Amino acid sequence: MKKSISTNLKVAVMAVAPVFAMLGMGTTAHSAEGVDNPANWPEYHRDYRGWRFSPLEQINKTNVKKLKVAWIHQPGDITQGMQATPITLDGIVYYIGPNNRVFAVDGATGKEIWHYYTELDPVVNTLLFNGYNRGVTVGHGKVYFGTLDGRVIALDQKTGKQLWDVELADPKQCSGCNFTSPPVLAGDVLIQGPTGGDLAQQGRLYALNAQTGERLWKFEIIKDDPASWPGDSGKTGGGGAWLPGQYDPKLDLFFIGTSNAAPDFDGTVREGDNLYTATTLAIEPKTGKLRWHRQEVPHDVWDYDSAYEYVMIDKDGKDLMIHLNKGGYVYVMDRKTGELLNTWPLSENINWVKSVNPKTGELSGRDQPEIGKSKLFCPSVLGSRSWNAGAYSPKTKLWYTNAHEFCNRVTVADKNDPKKMAFSQPYFGFSAFGFEPPPGKKQSARLEAVDPITGKRAWTVEYALPGLGGVLVTGGNLVFNGDSRGYVHAYDAKDGKELWNFNTGSGIRAGITSYAVGGKQYILVPTGFGSLFPGFASGVFPEFKESKGGSAVIAFTIE
Repeated sequence: MKKSISTNLKVAVMAVAPVFAMLGMGTTAHSAEGVDNPANWPEYHRDYRGWRFSPLEQINKTNVKKLKVAWIHQPGDITQGMQATPITLDGIVYYIGPNNRVFAVDGATGKEIWHYYTELDPVVNTLLFNGYNRGVTVGHGKVYFGTLDGRVIALDQKTGKQLWDVELADPKQCSGCNFTSPPVLAGDVLIQGPTGGDLAQQGRLYALNAQTGERLWKFEIIKDDPASWPGDSGKTGGGGAWLPGQYDPKLDLFFIGTSNAAPDFDGTVREGDNLYTATTLAIEPKTGKLRWHRQEVPHDVWDYDSAYEYVMIDKDGKDLMIHLNKGGYVYVMDRKTGELLNTWPLSENINWVKSVNPKTGELSGRDQPEIGKSKLFCPSVLGSRSWNAGAYSPKTKLWYTNAHEFCNRVTVADKNDPKKMAFSQPYFGFSAFGFEPPPGKKQSARLEAVDPITGKRAWTVEYALPGLGGVLVTGGNLVFNGDSRGYVHAYDAKDGKELWNFNTGSGIRAGITSYAVGGKQYILVPTGFGSLFPGFASGVFPEFKESKGGSAVIAFTIE
């Protein structure tokens, strides 16, 4: 078992009771630890609904211009920047930096309480996803995270001391057998998904006992079905679940979206629908049993993952779930059954399909890549938005999300033989590939406010570069969004008017959150540019070539 370094600075942190009257905080029922206290940000999206909404309203439209830096904490490593969404419980901020460096800091002062530097297998330096991590999970007195070398680790929440370390996959055997997003806690079950959609391998989900680390079950994303995966095509079929899913305690269901099939663009070597790639899965967390599924892109030949977040809204007696995938469409489903209720396009440029039936999900007029023929597809493989989540406000009933418009040109290579493919190596299936603006238009980017059920747009803010950070909306009717140049902006949630901005010094790729401690509200902005997106998109957005590296967590408040 690999050793890691844990340092406890033995800082005594005084627990200060939240001053609810000052902060104007309401409550919301949920089983996760700490979510009933609006001063906390206890989960990746704050709660299971995927809203990224903080009820705090001390910071509002009248005083947001007074925001000042309260403290800054740096993880000491800038590899791939900062991509995590910090967790805050009882005034302590928990976050993970590059190369699996984990920290606990005082939310009022930024003073470090403890840190844990994971000792990673040297093979990590050879992997495509070197440095990445999008967050930790906190619960049961533990801090959990997945590692770049295929492990899940649990630390003591108070001290940072390692409690257990379980290897689930060996990166020496499988370059996609690593974890770049936080696991999801579903009661006493911890569920972790790997990278791997673009690799010649077989993706799966893993479940552990959250108390002990004992392995409970595995779910195979590549379905064992010759109609879905003829011959041996499933052995190199890709499939991953690289973003965290969401556990709905009301229905006792774990939801997660899966990534694309491999090879990405050549469907001739994997005829069939290729379940369960590009699919929403509803899984019983205790057993791993599949309750229902909806494949959004059957036989995906465009690299249109379905991995993004779910926005869960209860309306007219239905438990709704709104889901964007990289193909540019938003799917509105009944999360009890998977019944499709509506679809609408987020992307303004879609040509890979003529239409999606809003009630059945059937794709009409598919335009697929062809061997030896150059074709342009919109949106690109980077989607109409990247993996950075949007935010939903129960006050305005609007969903705030980044979006961008550009396409990619693909020529499929001849003779993509799965039998000759080295296991777990990149498996795209193209001979030529590049990014271009939409036909007859310029590339563009925006932040928009939209009705998540109908797609009706309320307002838009144009950006020079795609916004790659997670959006935050608050009870003070403010929308916070970071841009790729390094500015964090505050907008009026009702009309999109900009009210404040601050230059953090490096592009923002992580999740902005809000919390309160000692009766004071804070806005927490992780900054530091990274991931594959800027390099890929630099051919369409040349300014990405001038991106500045960095890695820091900056807290703002009103003095």
